Amino acid sequence: MEALKLRRSTREFKRASLSYQALANLLWAGFGVNRPESGNRTAPSAMNSQEVDIYVALAQGLYLYDARANELKAVSGEDLRAKTNRQPSIKDASAVLIFVADLARLAKAKEEMRPLYADFSAGCISQNVSLYCSSAGLATFVYDLDRAPLAAAMKLKPEQRIILAQAVGFPK
Repeated sequence: MEALKLRRSTREFKRASLSYQALANLLWAGFGVNRPESGNRTAPSAMNSQEVDIYVALAQGLYLYDARANELKAVSGEDLRAKTNRQPSIKDASAVLIFVADLARLAKAKEEMRPLYADFSAGCISQNVSLYCSSAGLATFVYDLDRAPLAAAMKLKPEQRIILAQAVGFPK
């Protein structure tokens, strides 16, 4: 109840890095494996397709969250936070989470339903992240972005689709 009471969008960040443990907790809350015996996650996914990946843009580079290992895998050494949005506060965010759907993983779903299912999953994950942030005293907000240039910078495959971004950091 306290996390729900405190949940809000905040666009002003203090320039500071998240600890490795805080980042691990944040990502696990968002879409981590909470049932290791089945591999199921903290957020729902249509037909358990687990089609959404969380990319993490940090000052030191871009990473892909590996939920099974609860760790980050390096993708690029480039800081892509500012490329996700032109708002000046983005560069002060500790991390920008980029939610990317791999529509090919939704093989059991009708093709016309795949984007909707992926959007639904990303929304659930984003809300988990927001609730974690409110419980941990972190600031966050969700935003739209210019997908084509970012997808190119991230070197995404054609079946991958950026859904949204979520900035996280310490409140100013």
